[in-house]
Amino acid sequence: MMKVALVVATTLALSGTACAGDDPLEIPVRVSDLAHRRPITSLARAGADCVVAVGERGHVLRSTDGGKSWVQARVPLSSDLTAVQFVDAKIGYAVGHDGVVLKSEDGGATWRKLLDGRAANALLLKHMQALADADGSDDVRRLLDEARRNAEAGPDKPFLDLWFADANEGFVVGAYNLIFKTIDGGKSWQPWFERTDNPTLLNLHAIRPAKNALYIAGEGGLLLKLDAAARRFKALASPYKGSFFGLVGTSVGVLAFGMRGNAFLSRDEGQTWRPVVTSLAGSITAGDARADGRVALVDQAGNVAFSRDGGDSFSRISAQPSMPLSTVAFARESLVLGGVRGLRALDLAKDTR
Repeated sequence: MMKVALVVATTLALSGTACAGDDPLEIPVRVSDLAHRRPITSLARAGADCVVAVGERGHVLRSTDGGKSWVQARVPLSSDLTAVQFVDAKIGYAVGHDGVVLKSEDGGATWRKLLDGRAANALLLKHMQALADADGSDDVRRLLDEARRNAEAGPDKPFLDLWFADANEGFVVGAYNLIFKTIDGGKSWQPWFERTDNPTLLNLHAIRPAKNALYIAGEGGLLLKLDAAARRFKALASPYKGSFFGLVGTSVGVLAFGMRGNAFLSRDEGQTWRPVVTSLAGSITAGDARADGRVALVDQAGNVAFSRDGGDSFSRISAQPSMPLSTVAFARESLVLGGVRGLRALDLAKDTR
């Protein structure tokens, strides 16, 4: 199954094409004065002063005043977008439905398409066919069959998250074990379909670094960690059987979170995990952290949990009026929230005392 429908970010990610009867890959985003009130799925800092938001129908917005005001960006398609990351003040990437990967080189003001589901399916099929020709094992043949089914279905699989170490090297991950890597800023992509300990092809919901490691979290309690020498994401012993919807690297370790307010913290690079009381009852949809120990989590019920000790303990803070939340990001003096009714900013000095 895909991510549970109760989770706002997931609902948007897997909601289907943005323009019924048309191809969202060919239709530029519609400019709207109300774009900042439309569903938002992901937020990212672009340098010290800018926050970028992405959401349904290709909406991308920028704020340079801590989320008080927003300006819509130009995007060449109208597919629902699910995640965004900037590596510096200028260069950023976004992913979404229909297998899209976008890149900006001007701080999020304009975007161009690097990859879509049609090209991704073709790359994956070619890659798995070459492996099958060289290695006729049952596992490779099974993955080849899956690649063929993807190609026949068309560009219907979303990418759900991404992580770039710098302007050139990064991963995009998504539904049914989709995972691609680039080392040249998206000019070319290599499938890593066979490089995960994920035999049942569970959805890959999130990818994040913490300390000296890179992790993936997914449905069914899936937790993976990159073995750089083996060039493979290897399974970790999971403390939880429910779906994980996100990860965040904190000042003390890595925090994985998911359904019904469940969160688990590891201080030893995923060898052991302990449950954390988050004060959140709904499914936790997103988190963000700063090097000074502050961590924020949000849930689909509209609640916000705040930590000052790297995620060891949390307290709930007010976010009124409430709305189902799907993303959160620290800005200079504010905590920016995104959800089904758009964007909102909390004053860090006032609202997190």
